[in-house]
Parts: sequence; C-alpha cells; structure tokens
Amino acid sequence: MTLVLGAIADDFTGATDLANNLVRSGMRTVQMLGVPTGKPLPEGVDAVVVALKSRTCPVEEALADSLAALDWLTEQGARQVFFKYCSTFDSTAEGNIGPVADALLERLGGDQTVMVPAFPTTGRTVYQGHLFVGDRLLNDSGMQDHPLNPMTDADLVRVLGAQTSHAVGLLSHSVIRQGAEACASHLERLGGDKVRHVICDTLDDADLEVLAAACVELPLVTGGSGLGQALPAEYRRKGWLEAVDDAAR
Repeated sequence: MTLVLGAIADDFTGATDLANNLVRSGMRTVQMLGVPTGKPLPEGVDAVVVALKSRTCPVEEALADSLAALDWLTEQGARQVFFKYCSTFDSTAEGNIGPVADALLERLGGDQTVMVPAFPTTGRTVYQGHLFVGDRLLNDSGMQDHPLNPMTDADLVRVLGAQTSHAVGLLSHSVIRQGAEACASHLERLGGDKVRHVICDTLDDADLEVLAAACVELPLVTGGSGLGQALPAEYRRKGWLEAVDDAAR
C-alpha cells in the first residue's frame, strides 16, 4: 500500500491532535517535526503529519515551509493532502490560512478545496458559516482577546474572504443533511462558479462522515483534526487503506 494521507499542520499541538485521530481511526501514522529532508519513511506507514510553526509567522515563511512540506509529501506518493489548522480558525486578515491553502492548491493543480474547521467533540461547530465554541459565537468565546490572532468575527466566509483573492462559498447544513452525493453536487456547482474555498457547516460527527465521503477525491482538504477521524473509513471504502489492528504501533 502507498502513503494515503500527507498532512501539513500549522503547529505542533494541532499536528498531534490530528495524528491521534488518524491512529484512533485505524491509520498507522508518523508525526514529523519541521519539513522533512531526505528522511525515508518506515515501512507500513499510512499517514504522515508534518508539524510546522506556520500559524503566526510571516506569510512568506508560512508559504515557503508549507510548500516544502508539500513537495516532500508528494515525493512520498501521498494520495491526498490535508492542511490542518486550529478548530477556532485563528488567523489574521493577511492569513495564514487563505494564502497557504491557495499555494497548496495551486501546487497540486486543484481547483477547489473544503474548509472544515469544526471539531464537534470539543464543542467547535459551524452553522450557516459561523463558528461556535460551545454555545458561543467565536467572537464571544474569549478568542476575541487572543494575544496573537484575536478573532472578532465568527463569519468564516467573511474571515477567509479577507485572506484570499479567490471566491469563498458555503456548504450549508441543509445540503449536508441530504448526504454525500448532494454535497458533491453542490461543490461541483460552486466550482462552476469559480468558488475555490468552501466553508462547510458541521454540527456533529455524522456531518463529518458525510463531508469525508464528499471530499475524499479532492487533492487537498483543509480543516481541524475532526475531519481526520472521518476520512480513514472513506479510504478503506476506496481500497486505499487496509484494515489493521496495530495502528498505534
């Protein structure tokens, strides 16, 4: 089996969260600190999570490190790439979520990606494009006082729109509850309108499963670690991932 998932995380703790979810869902996962250089992968690895320090650094540095990580993961034959950021979407008007997602998508030759920051298990959900922390909007959750990336707007379509020159759209919960095929059709329609980034409503783990089924063929997915718990089942359905009982090895 070849490497199934190559993930690029914008900080260490987020990388660890994603790696944990992947292992719990049956993927043999290696976490690496910084951009790997000339390090061969061990045998029997299904996923690699590269932990960067790109959340709050200058945009140019975030782009350089993220693209270098992508190039290495591509050399390893990763079938899908996952850009992992925080489930609170914390960033600035300059980035780094939008610029990094744009650069990764362009390098991969893709036209569209999904934005799935929600992690319902920890109380982070998205509804009508607005991010909630528990029962509070993001901008009323304490994140508005973040010392580095204060989040004063819960509308993720608007937040991301300030970080990219490309169109940003929404995959609403009314579509998600219709299932994966409806989501895929909606993404296709948005793509026809040149919508590159799609914020995805997510209220619970069942929504994550629907989204994973709808986006498993995309070259790039982005989001919090919640999506990582749903993707492995889709990889197994595709025949990309074998069932193992020692994923934590």
